[in-house]
Amino acid sequence: MPAKIIDGKAIALEIREQVKQSVLERIGNGQRAPGLAVILVGENPASQVYVRKKKEACVEAGIVSKAFDLPADTSETELLSLIEQLNDDHEIDGILVQLPLPEHIDSTTVLETIHPDKDVDGFHPYNIGRLAQRMPSLRPCTPHGVIYMLNTIGETYKGRHAVIVGASNIVGRPMGLELLLAGATVTTCHRFTHDLAEHVARADILVVAVGKPGIVKGEWVKPGATVIDVGINRTEAGKLIGDLDFEAAAQRAAYITPVPGGVGPMTVAMLLRNTLQASNKHC
Repeated sequence: MPAKIIDGKAIALEIREQVKQSVLERIGNGQRAPGLAVILVGENPASQVYVRKKKEACVEAGIVSKAFDLPADTSETELLSLIEQLNDDHEIDGILVQLPLPEHIDSTTVLETIHPDKDVDGFHPYNIGRLAQRMPSLRPCTPHGVIYMLNTIGETYKGRHAVIVGASNIVGRPMGLELLLAGATVTTCHRFTHDLAEHVARADILVVAVGKPGIVKGEWVKPGATVIDVGINRTEAGKLIGDLDFEAAAQRAAYITPVPGGVGPMTVAMLLRNTLQASNKHC
């Protein structure tokens, strides 16, 4: 039988409604609405689309979104100075710097300058370290969103073999930490991995996050596996596709996420959730 579709869009809408209700409760209790600062450097078209979606989601949830659209020639010093100002701003609970940054700006330095309590992307070494030590605070949005999706289908994790294809700092590595925290046995595959098909074939839970269409073949998927496709790629015809052959994989998997409408909406929803969590710390 074809796999059951995990509807990330519907799950994300539920989270966004929960956040909205929590924000209304805060305001009803005499507290201010959560505040999120969104920094965009340059005019990358894809980044502009992502930032617009995040701003719209904030407005819908009742979160105050402050936009800082900076020119591409903004210096690293100027950007760090802005972040320090926002760190000290008591009405800002979360700071989001849209990646990628122009080449002359070191993204590591920028992300480490954001105060860990305002790191709603969950990328700061402090927050990654807490996740590694099984004491999560603000968690990376996409991996945490994947866990949330898996929980909705009753994933048990313990005794299950999870295989992650991709080892980026944004998805692959924290995804491994999230799955370890949940109790799965985890294998992470990367560009130096031999026999990728063999690793994929052993996965009870498969997460593919490379950004390269077709890197995982549908026929590699273990029958009955749960498949999460994080990749988003645009074909020459303008169609959005993931990192694996959806049609072939769906004939073998028990559960699968579509692209679009799978993991993507969850990332924005978890950003709102993190911003609310940060605001509850700051009051």
